[in-house]
Amino acid sequence: MRRTFVLALLAVAACAPWHAPTRPSRAPDRADFRHAVDSMVGQPAFRNANWGILVVDPERHDTLYAHNAGKLFMPASNQKILTGATALAQLGPDFRFRTLFAANGRLVNGSLRGDLVVVGRGDPTFSDAAFGDAMVPMRAAADSLWARGVREIAGALVRGGDAFPDSTLGFGWAWDDLDYGYSAGVDELFFNEGMARVTVHAARTVGGAASVVTAPARTVPAIGRVSVVTGGMMDPEARQQNRVQWETDVRGPRPRLNLSGFVKMRDSASVTVAIRNPAQAWLDAFAEALATRGIVLRGNVISEPAVDTAALTPLFTLASPPLRTVMPLFEKPSQNQIGEILFRTLGLEKTGVGVPDSGRRVVERQLAAWGADTAGHAVRDGSGLSRHDYVTPETIVRVLDAMRTRPEFRVFYDALPIGGVDGTIASRMRGTAAQGNVHAKTGTVDKARSLSGYVTTTDGRLLLFSFLCNNFTVPTRTVERVQDAILVRLASAPAPR
Repeated sequence: MRRTFVLALLAVAACAPWHAPTRPSRAPDRADFRHAVDSMVGQPAFRNANWGILVVDPERHDTLYAHNAGKLFMPASNQKILTGATALAQLGPDFRFRTLFAANGRLVNGSLRGDLVVVGRGDPTFSDAAFGDAMVPMRAAADSLWARGVREIAGALVRGGDAFPDSTLGFGWAWDDLDYGYSAGVDELFFNEGMARVTVHAARTVGGAASVVTAPARTVPAIGRVSVVTGGMMDPEARQQNRVQWETDVRGPRPRLNLSGFVKMRDSASVTVAIRNPAQAWLDAFAEALATRGIVLRGNVISEPAVDTAALTPLFTLASPPLRTVMPLFEKPSQNQIGEILFRTLGLEKTGVGVPDSGRRVVERQLAAWGADTAGHAVRDGSGLSRHDYVTPETIVRVLDAMRTRPEFRVFYDALPIGGVDGTIASRMRGTAAQGNVHAKTGTVDKARSLSGYVTTTDGRLLLFSFLCNNFTVPTRTVERVQDAILVRLASAPAPR
């Protein structure tokens, strides 16, 4: 009777806010731990859901809990664990992306008699996230040209090479998400993580034309039709919230953003939109930086790649911050586009071809080298946005364990979100023993919620865990409460024996 009562309490508590429990003076019984987790995932609310769970003590080679651990699940952004671990192992934490600035003409009296050609290899750090303002590295590149005596470019600003020749989008991405920043495409020239902020300012008078400001570049994206209504206090719509809708006209190399909606007078509304032609946006932003520096561009901005770069005269190369600096920008906010760039970069650096299929082969080879079952994963993109990615909890834990013993572990571990502290789990597990303890990667797409990583017990055991839940119809927070509850229990006591 007492056991039944305890399990019933756990089942109810899994749907309630969690607080730090009293730490037991001895290691909890393993059977009690397993019964507790069984009761959480076996709630009637999860009768239509699929749970995959694995908790391991790697030093003791001891499985503390397993439930469907060898079954395939849609991992969502837990796919980033595979991508990030492979990138650190294959490229190294000191790897830097390099962007070459070159010319196909001579510099004569401050005038570059030809084109300025930019040859990119996927640097994802021309961004607000990396520098506070994505235009900072753009202005640094313009300053380098100025320092070399360039005052005018008589020709065009041209994209050179084609390091990522395949689609800018991931395999199987949803077409109706492509205007949103999380679904932005990637290319070897890539600006501000594929996103732009667009702010619509109401006119000073009712019915007047609204004005539009873009950031971090004033020229990206190009603005097309603006049909945003300015409303007054007596307007029937005045009680409504400001709203801005958008659609992208992708005809031509420079997509144009058409805006509609309603903004109250003397007010504004902002949206974050996807950049639909990444290379064109990068070049347009750099052209803006050139103009700011006082370098005159006489020709056009051409985003179609010039594949013959052998005859170019190198001017300088701009190197990104090292991969150890990029990793937190990738894992903590779960940045999809950095995942896709790493995926293609693995292919480019290790096979010579920067396409997703090449990146997939590199990741699969690395998983095999770490001992993962070939039937335990289906790798289709680098971010987990694709609903064609599948992975088992066993595969994820295998990767976590492999990284635990590598020299890059601290970089990998510190880049993961920290429970109650930062990243995508900053608001979870606060006020519990798991706060500041759990380092784990989340994952979210429709009907999939994942959390995998590391938790340390009170006796100093570093445990590995993977919680994958698919096909649920309860609120996502209900799934999260179960994940958090298990981790709070593990963080509050010695490892179960």
